Amino acid sequence: MTIKQGDKLPDAVLMEMTGNGPEPRKTDDIFKGKTVALFAVPGAFTPTCSAKHLPGFVEKSEELHGKGVDDIVCTSVNDVFVMNAWGDSAKAGAKVRMLADGNGAFAKAMGLEMDASGFGMGERSKRYSMLVKDGVVEQLNVEDGGEFKVSSADYLLGQL
Repeated sequence: MTIKQGDKLPDAVLMEMTGNGPEPRKTDDIFKGKTVALFAVPGAFTPTCSAKHLPGFVEKSEELHGKGVDDIVCTSVNDVFVMNAWGDSAKAGAKVRMLADGNGAFAKAMGLEMDASGFGMGERSKRYSMLVKDGVVEQLNVEDGGEFKVSSADYLLGQL
């Protein structure tokens, strides 16, 4: 079943690169007591994800924080090393947390997984953005197919 507005995020563990190496992050620790702009992409270093999606959230991070967002989180079905390298190349720094959903368990638990086998990518996450308040989905914007219309930072800003 696909997650919807008003639902609590499922319990899952994502991985984040730290100064001490990869470390697990429970969804409760990421979202509890915070307002978080969460967005997901089908793959790090892929064209739309690298040219538009991640850069948009990096560029709009101050505006999002100014509208009450405590944290901005990007997730993808990639390993933590790839997510870290992608964040570095996009100059995400402290603006966007890069969290790996290496096995796709988080995407699957939310019903937002997709089969990208036709592109040689296997199971991935759909492209989406959401606003999460204290672990509950307040806004959810899921793209159709290969589109990039409703999951952008600008679109989410318009919902705040």
